[in-house]
Amino acid sequence: MKFLKLFLVLFVIQMQAQQGGMWIPSLLKGMNETEMKNLGMKMSVKDIYDVNQSSIKDAVPHFNGGCTAEVISPKGLILTNHHCGFSQIQSHSTVDHDCLTDGFWAYKMEDELPNEGLTVTFMVKIEDVTTSILEGTASLSSEAEKQKKIQENITALSNLLPKENWQENKIRTFYEGNQYMLFVTETFTDVRLVGAPPTAIGKFGSDTDNWVWPRHTGDFSLFRIYADKNNRPAAYSKDNVPYTPKHFLPISLDGVAEDDFTLVFGYPGKTNEYLPAVAIEQIITELNPAKIEVRDKALKIADSFMRKDNAIKIQYASKYASTANYWKKWIGETQGLKKSNAVTVKRESEKTFQQKITKAGKEKEYGTVLADFDKNYTEIAPYALARDYFTEVVLRNTELLSIGYKLYQLEQVYKTKGEQSFIDRKNNLIPGLANFYKNFNSTVDEKVFEQLIDLYATKSPKQFLPQSLINVNEGNLASEIYTKSKLQNYAGLIELLSGDAGTVLTNLNNDPGFLLVKEIADKYAKEVAPKYDEINVKISALQRTYMKALLELNTDSRIFPDANSTLRITYGKIKGYEPKDATVYTPITYLEGVMEKYIPGDYEFDVPEKLLNLYNAKDYGPYNENGKMPVCFIGTNHTTGGNSGSPAIDASGNLVGLNFDRVWEGTMSDLHYDPSICRNIMVDIRYVLFIIDKYAGAKNLISELKLVHPKKTNSLKKKNLK
Repeated sequence: MKFLKLFLVLFVIQMQAQQGGMWIPSLLKGMNETEMKNLGMKMSVKDIYDVNQSSIKDAVPHFNGGCTAEVISPKGLILTNHHCGFSQIQSHSTVDHDCLTDGFWAYKMEDELPNEGLTVTFMVKIEDVTTSILEGTASLSSEAEKQKKIQENITALSNLLPKENWQENKIRTFYEGNQYMLFVTETFTDVRLVGAPPTAIGKFGSDTDNWVWPRHTGDFSLFRIYADKNNRPAAYSKDNVPYTPKHFLPISLDGVAEDDFTLVFGYPGKTNEYLPAVAIEQIITELNPAKIEVRDKALKIADSFMRKDNAIKIQYASKYASTANYWKKWIGETQGLKKSNAVTVKRESEKTFQQKITKAGKEKEYGTVLADFDKNYTEIAPYALARDYFTEVVLRNTELLSIGYKLYQLEQVYKTKGEQSFIDRKNNLIPGLANFYKNFNSTVDEKVFEQLIDLYATKSPKQFLPQSLINVNEGNLASEIYTKSKLQNYAGLIELLSGDAGTVLTNLNNDPGFLLVKEIADKYAKEVAPKYDEINVKISALQRTYMKALLELNTDSRIFPDANSTLRITYGKIKGYEPKDATVYTPITYLEGVMEKYIPGDYEFDVPEKLLNLYNAKDYGPYNENGKMPVCFIGTNHTTGGNSGSPAIDASGNLVGLNFDRVWEGTMSDLHYDPSICRNIMVDIRYVLFIIDKYAGAKNLISELKLVHPKKTNSLKKKNLK
């Protein structure tokens, strides 16, 4: 296919070094390699990705499907973020041995702790299978028929392509369905906890510092991969042995300096870099403000109760952090999109795009793409807004309504699949809801309900409101629901769900809380979801056509594919930035900053006594930099969710840090990357080593590592050459 041939040209034309992009590691030869060399890289692209020889890709596994890790020893020791291993650390915590508060360290391998369900997946090789996947689709006019045929081809090819019996074939789409790549992977399931600092180090700054620079968080944890005697994946067994990796990362003790080259390798989750200007404008002016306002009100109410009642604080701590995470992200994203003039930049780019269409004589294929985007985004706007209000108010932030919706779905199971499916779903639902109600507080949720139902009734598009929310008195409705509904406690829920299907459905349909959810959900299911899905299918097809056109019409530049949780590299430099007038951020933080933020007894900014003692004694071992202890640094690497735990690698292939966050102003990089303000945040590997060695005294782990001095070695070589 012509556009694919043109696409390949994108990787062989040289150009000046720039930054940004999430690149497929098997396609670096050409412009990417030149660009990386211009930025200071000393290794070759074969050092990064090689099928026949060990390379860096063999040391960078996907951690539990949502984060990244790196192998740092010949005995299968891996490093990832503290927040990536948080649930495993928490699962091993008890009142007597609180691994979250006190940390955990295995001083011998026998003490390493197994983790049921935890997986680590390595990528073995990558191949382009586009032609095979798109076979038989050209003659199909219906989008639904095309997608059905593509899925059939994916299933067939996944089963047919060669692999070892312990490996898996995974086919993923790129460029909105214009390219398909095969990933051969192998997954290890015996992964044991080795070490974790206390949360006062691993989560220092907590929600306040989340998405913020300067940062002072030691966000790391250690695990070990175990394999069978043949070094292959195996279920947990005491007979398993530490995995012998194809490659592990040497660790640099020389640290980083501004303008140093950095390579971040990992599994970024999802980006939408090629949305048209009309979509970005809709996000800035309508969708993000609505979601931010909903979560802002929910968070303020929860916070007011948490500050007064420690029991409520414990109940809501995790939920509050989860809600606040994307609330804060959307605020930063919106500010960043405005500051970088993303809509204007995209509109200018679209003008050039339209001119290229005319110049290439491609009006028939692509001439109406931008106009069609405008038409469809205008049409979907009220449905998208209603969808976000339904999701944020009913499904996520009002707990009684979210429970009610699960019961609404239970009723739908009865209607569509019959009584046996209803009973099976009910029996699966009850145990999980027992855990839910342990952290449910009816008093808090009533106040949240009152505020959020008001938003739903006054700001969600009026045409999609159920009758009960038109001219509603939110206070009276809240009092009615939380006085009479049995959904406000577990005992009431069990009462509602007791008996056969007919009895349960009768009980539910006499409960005011359930009836409100049912009325809202019915209206949404009938009038919002179908139309939203119909228009969104059109937009998806347009986006695929748009990407095809971009690839065909821009053969003089490179276009990286959006993130989709597959292995990528992103490269850049250590760099500070200026987020606003008269504000300049330097790129490296030190332990002094931890002490400046220190608040004794505060759950976000307390500091362990031993760390205070090490600081006061300046006992940093070989990990200091001119008598100071580096903690974190920032760079221009283009990262997103999924890059948590990704290795930050220097010009020669050594580990210098561990990616864990982005700066607030740069969270818009999922939609629009601006090198002037987009920065990723990394914990300095020397701080990690300092905590393992000097704080934890885990010298058994330090002894496994390959510690190097690349800068000193290079300086010595240059001196000898003279």
